[in-house]
Amino acid sequence: MSELQCEVLQNEINQFDLLFKLIVIGDSGVGKSCLSIKATKDYFDYLYTPTVGFEFLSFNMKINDQVVKLQIWDTCGQEAYRSLINSFYRNSSLAILVYSIDNMNSFESLENWLNDIKIQSNPDIKIILVGNKADLNDNREVTKEEGEEFAQKNGISYFLETSAKTGFNVKDIFIKAGKILYEEHLKKRDNKIPSSSLPYIKEETNLSTESEQPRRKGCFC
Repeated sequence: MSELQCEVLQNEINQFDLLFKLIVIGDSGVGKSCLSIKATKDYFDYLYTPTVGFEFLSFNMKINDQVVKLQIWDTCGQEAYRSLINSFYRNSSLAILVYSIDNMNSFESLENWLNDIKIQSNPDIKIILVGNKADLNDNREVTKEEGEEFAQKNGISYFLETSAKTGFNVKDIFIKAGKILYEEHLKKRDNKIPSSSLPYIKEETNLSTESEQPRRKGCFC
């Protein structure tokens, strides 16, 4: 397959060719909301208030000649909301699994989150592993090599370390997610797999204005 031509679209869009649904998961405090908000709004909030339930955000890009919308389901990490999160796995084409490089417990929890993905999601779901808070390298508890080894051992599509605070590699996560899902779409289309099995929805989805805005202070979830 030839190299995909990608362009991030800065403004919100109403018309698009393809829509993919992504879920962002991981322990509370690893920076899931910060990653999503930094990528979509170029914004970082230093104050702390955990996400409750979930929020919708969108990351828009153009791949080759098609406008692609990534609908991001930003989830909370608290155990009390685990059953609520489970209901979103089945409708997601890709999961972004996040831990914090300064928190070994969040890394050790990845096995549990990965098990949830395998049980709750569709069998074709793609996974990206993210080691967030790379700006806290002096407090590092998880090496980059450990992250790479976990990804390789578990057949995870892609691994990156990021910093939601500085923006390091943040957009790259969602650009890569778009590419992975777009390539999967082309593969299934070319193999004439029924449209109901394709990992996208070619229709407008009503996202409320409120859900597209940060509803809380803080980015530790």
